[in-house]
Amino acid sequence: MNLFDYTYDLVRQIPAGMVSTYGAVAESLGDKIAARAVGYMMNQNPNADTMPCYKIVQSDGKIGGFGLGIDNKKMRLKKDNIMVDDEEIVDFNKVVFRDFTTEYPLKKLRQEQMSLSKKIVLKDNFDSIQTIAGIDVAYPRNAFENACGACVVMDYTSQQIIEKKFIFTPTSFPYISTYFFYREFPIIQRLLDAIKNKPTITLLDGNGILHPYRCGLASQCGLLLDIPTIGVAKRLLYGTIKNNIVTINNEPRGHAFISSKIAKTPIFISPGHHISLKTSLAVVQHLCRYKIPEPLRQAHMLAINTLSKRR
Repeated sequence: MNLFDYTYDLVRQIPAGMVSTYGAVAESLGDKIAARAVGYMMNQNPNADTMPCYKIVQSDGKIGGFGLGIDNKKMRLKKDNIMVDDEEIVDFNKVVFRDFTTEYPLKKLRQEQMSLSKKIVLKDNFDSIQTIAGIDVAYPRNAFENACGACVVMDYTSQQIIEKKFIFTPTSFPYISTYFFYREFPIIQRLLDAIKNKPTITLLDGNGILHPYRCGLASQCGLLLDIPTIGVAKRLLYGTIKNNIVTINNEPRGHAFISSKIAKTPIFISPGHHISLKTSLAVVQHLCRYKIPEPLRQAHMLAINTLSKRR
C-alpha cells in the first residue's frame, strides 16, 4: 500500500477551523509508533495548498515545524481561522480533531506479522552453501525521488563477486520502526527476480526474528519468498544482551557480534527463515572482513555510489 497517500487523505479529513496532531494521525494509521513518520511525511508533502500539512501540530498545542517556515504556517492557520499565540494554538482542546475515518492499516500489518511469525522455520534448508547475496537500499532525501536497491552475489568460499545488480524504484512507505519490511520488500523482490545467480542464502540489512513480534525484515522476506535469509542490523532494536546472546521473552533471538579488530560496536545477527541461529552466526563470521559481512558491504557501496551518481 502507499502509506504516503493514505496519510495525506487522513489529513484532508480535518475540518475547516480545526487542527490535529502527529500522534492522532499515527493512531489513525493504527500505531502511535508512527508519529515520527507522520512528521516526516508532512515535511515531504509536495503541495501544502492541496494537502493541508500545516494543520498538523504537536500534542501539547505548539504549532511545531513547517517546511515553508513557521511564519508561513502561522499565516495558513490564521487564514483557516485557527488562532496562534506565541507559537501555540489558542483554545487547542476545542479545535483539535481526532475523529478520523480510517481502516487502521498499520494495525492490519501488525496482525499479519504476528500471524507469519508462527510459520518461521529455524532449520537449515540447504545441504551446503554455494553462493550468498547481500541486498541494501539507498534512499534519497526527497521521498518522491527513486530509491536505489543493490544486490551483490558472491561465491561463499572464495568471496569473489559473481554478479551485481541495481535498480531504481519509487517508495511508497516511510521508515517506521518494526515495519521495515513494508518499506523494503518490493525492492528486494525485484532485485531477486532480476539476478541470474540465485543465492543459497540472502543477507538483509535488518532483523530476522530479533524483532518485538519475532518477524522482522529478513523473516518476512524469507517466508514470502521461501528462501533462507539472515538479518544483519547495525543497532539493537529490541532485546537484552547477555554473553553476546540477544534474548526477547527469554528466547535466544540473535547474536551481538564484534566483527573485526577495527569494529568498536557490535552488529546484530538473527536468522530470518530456513536457517538456524547457530548457522546464521557462522555464516556472518565467515564473511566479515570489516564491520559488516562483505556481500552487504558491497551492496551498500553499490547502492550509495549509484544513487549519488544519479543526483
